[in-house]
Amino acid sequence: MLSDNKILIGKNDEKELFILPDKANRHGLITGASGSGKTITAKVMAESFSAMGVPVILADVKGDLAGTCLPGQDSEKIQERLKNLKIDNFEFKGFPTVFWDVFGKDGHPIRTKLQSVGPTILARMLGLNETQEGVLSIIFKISKENGYDLIDTKDLRLLLQYVAENSQEYTISYGNIAAQSVGTIQRSLLKLEEQGGVNLFGEPDIDINDFIKINSEGLGNINILHAVELFKQPTLYASFLLWLFTSLSQNLPEVGDLEKPKLVFFFDEAHLLFNDLPSYMLENIVQVVKLIRSKGIGLYFISQSPGDIPADILAQLGNRIQHTLRSYTPQEQKVIKAVSESYRANPAFDTEKAITELGTGEALISFQNEKGEPNMVERATILPPQSQMGTIDDSTRLMVMSRSEFKGKYDEVVDNRSAFEILSEEIEAKQKAEDEVKQAEEEKKQKEQEEKEAEKVRKAEEKAKKEEEKKKKEEEKQKEKDKKNSVGYKVGKAAERTANSALSTIGRKIGNQIIKNLFK
Repeated sequence: MLSDNKILIGKNDEKELFILPDKANRHGLITGASGSGKTITAKVMAESFSAMGVPVILADVKGDLAGTCLPGQDSEKIQERLKNLKIDNFEFKGFPTVFWDVFGKDGHPIRTKLQSVGPTILARMLGLNETQEGVLSIIFKISKENGYDLIDTKDLRLLLQYVAENSQEYTISYGNIAAQSVGTIQRSLLKLEEQGGVNLFGEPDIDINDFIKINSEGLGNINILHAVELFKQPTLYASFLLWLFTSLSQNLPEVGDLEKPKLVFFFDEAHLLFNDLPSYMLENIVQVVKLIRSKGIGLYFISQSPGDIPADILAQLGNRIQHTLRSYTPQEQKVIKAVSESYRANPAFDTEKAITELGTGEALISFQNEKGEPNMVERATILPPQSQMGTIDDSTRLMVMSRSEFKGKYDEVVDNRSAFEILSEEIEAKQKAEDEVKQAEEEKKQKEQEEKEAEKVRKAEEKAKKEEEKKKKEEEKQKEKDKKNSVGYKVGKAAERTANSALSTIGRKIGNQIIKNLFK
């Protein structure tokens, strides 16, 4: 609840416990066992930030934060708590709420370009090992350097296939691209699509500034990410929220220390973010947590135990609320002892003992003071929320969405030209060129074959002609031979010889007579 422009979270008999507006972006932590009141605390804080004019992002993994859009309902239990807290100016009211949903069913769709997520976070979504992530990084680099925009999963699928089929062209410039790793990535993409992750990638992509809106009355929007379905895939849920606050850090300008945050981000079930997280990714997250404060953003992690949060990040969380923890095992007792030692001790009570004695709605609280130092830990009762507790019916949700300024902005998916279309055209052009070359080669072979056949026919004809001429000569020769061997031919020849002989004798006689006459 907002009081004197400070966020009143809890009270005890002696003190009111406030988060100071200019210290709200020093981040925070809400921890406690299941059913201890963490969700109510986060809700109270979100309402107070909204009343201060600070937008909020809340992940709703159970669906019980949706009632924030409606005024709360009075009850005997709430009146008793207000009386014990000595609060007489409490008002039930709803807050400006915007519902978002990766699957686009219970809120406005949230999607982003796949290339905006990047290979590191995508590798975590896909459950890839270091080698496979390296191949994915190469694919993203090829995409960037060749203008293959990765918008959705079909873009990445086709680029993976294209690079794998032409890996020799990329090996020298980018390194080895193992077909086995590509196959694993393809299978992981298929699994992600089956889980509904395909809805996360595409256009129109979310404008980060749409989370930082203040309504006409000066109240900050409470952006509720409906994550009931998304939470069923814990790794996808954690990776999505990691992308979201990383994207906020990358896209918002530096603003330094402000009088109040520009945005407060609550990360429920925060332990999922750090489960099996590679050391290099943890280093990146630590860096984001350190730097995002200068963008005017406060991060509040919600989990069962402070031990769920890595020490380097825990050290950055200046505002802490600890609900009860159970102490059944030696390990749990060690955790409680470590938690109690992390607070600035209050001589009025035993912190370690108090952690196990806290009732529902009670908490140990330590916020930063004006100097940025942690206040002494206090045991206090958390204020009740001003808005409705629990879920809402579908008609109420639809009514809220229909009145939203984002109605229709992200509803229709747009499939702009990207890697899939570009590569499809290149593959088609390449195939066409190959087909033309192949056709030209086949035509050349066909022509050569036809020329060979024609030459073969020509030679056969020439051979046949020669054989025909030879046969004709042989026939003429035989005919001549047969003629010579005929009886008539022989008789004629004999007669000719006789005649020639007679003529020869007569000629000689005449010649001799002529010569004699000359010399008389």
